[in-house]
Amino acid sequence: MRFVVVTGMSGGGKRTALKLLEDAGFYCVDNLPVSLVEKFVELIAMPGSEISKVALGLDVRADQNFMDATRILEQLKEKGYKFEILFMDSDDAALIKRYKETRRVHPLAADGRVEDGIHKERKILETIRKNSDYVIDTSNMKTAQLWAEIKHLLTSDETSDTFIIN
Repeated sequence: MRFVVVTGMSGGGKRTALKLLEDAGFYCVDNLPVSLVEKFVELIAMPGSEISKVALGLDVRADQNFMDATRILEQLKEKGYKFEILFMDSDDAALIKRYKETRRVHPLAADGRVEDGIHKERKILETIRKNSDYVIDTSNMKTAQLWAEIKHLLTSDETSDTFIIN
């Protein structure tokens, strides 16, 4: 089974990456409560499961401590579950521009300043970014370029279950 955790900066392209993975035949789940992640992994890893490719989106928007997600992923690794972490990133200027264009509030910008929310989020995600298998910087990417990058990253790893994204 191929299991990819998609995480990263708010506005960095996680949802787009999940849509692309879904188009490639992945069973995708976004914003699963952190308390259910371990049970979810146990269910999809059961022998005889028909699901062979799974992508799980995790981000700081959920009303929970993201450090719990990091801890649970470490526990899963210790139990022998194999997964890859795809971290979606973008530079601050691109994130600020995206938030201004959509007029959405950054999930961690309590005072309304997008810059403050981005700074807090980078600090929270620092550890998981360092431990990620892949980091994609979407600062100057179009969707077609992101598709090509995801295809390249996920099909170039010969040690994982091989699949081709068409």
